[in-house]
Amino acid sequence: MDTGNLSIVSEFVLLGLCQSWTMQVLLLLIFSILFLIIVSGNIAIMILITIDTHLHYPMYFLLANLSFVDMWLCLITTPKMITDFVREKKTISFGGCMCQVLFVHFCGGGEMVLLVVMAYDRYVAICKPLHYLTIMNVQKCIWLVAISWTIGFVHALSQMAVIMQLPFCGPREIDSFFCDIPLVIKLACIDSYNLGILMNADSGVLTMTCFIVLLISYTITWVDKFLAVFYSVFTPLLNPAIYTLRNKEIKNAVKRFKSYYMHSKENI
Repeated sequence: MDTGNLSIVSEFVLLGLCQSWTMQVLLLLIFSILFLIIVSGNIAIMILITIDTHLHYPMYFLLANLSFVDMWLCLITTPKMITDFVREKKTISFGGCMCQVLFVHFCGGGEMVLLVVMAYDRYVAICKPLHYLTIMNVQKCIWLVAISWTIGFVHALSQMAVIMQLPFCGPREIDSFFCDIPLVIKLACIDSYNLGILMNADSGVLTMTCFIVLLISYTITWVDKFLAVFYSVFTPLLNPAIYTLRNKEIKNAVKRFKSYYMHSKENI
């Protein structure tokens, strides 16, 4: 179908979270603080794991990658949302909207697979502790992380391959603070009901597959089963606190870093 003459929308209007100016100012302050916590927290974790040789193990390599993904998930949509709180006209270009769709699904899909990889890492550590470092060697960890990114990229492309072919010729208001695929599809100049179901199913298959694998892995080990629910629910804000800051080795690494910093300061 030739839709070239129909796709005339050059930008979309984001309706945001609310219309009240007072509420927008309050949300601006709240989300700005949360944004700084998420970004600085995840960067601190990546730096700590990189510079502390005591943390050069598979689990912490995966944790560093999780922090990297969480940081980018936050960077994709949150800065735009924060700046829109002080703008009367909240718009996003068609290209910018498509980029949001691509990178949200790229990082989101990759993170879901990475969480499964982390569950596999814990399974090996618990059930085969003597062979852990042999099974989860550096090369295998790199391959597993690469696979998670690849699957996320393929998932994102499958979404983009469909949405880029849609004709957009009329409504352009998105009732959200970013370009969420179901809301964008509704603006297409076609009957989008069946297409919406198909796109949700595409995302649902990846999500449910990862969730089921997590459930199976923790059913076999019978250890920390509640983490399976945590993996599918908690936000990037809580990942640093749960996965790292409450980890004994991470705490020790923070103490070593503080001790080194204070010692260096005294010698100056």
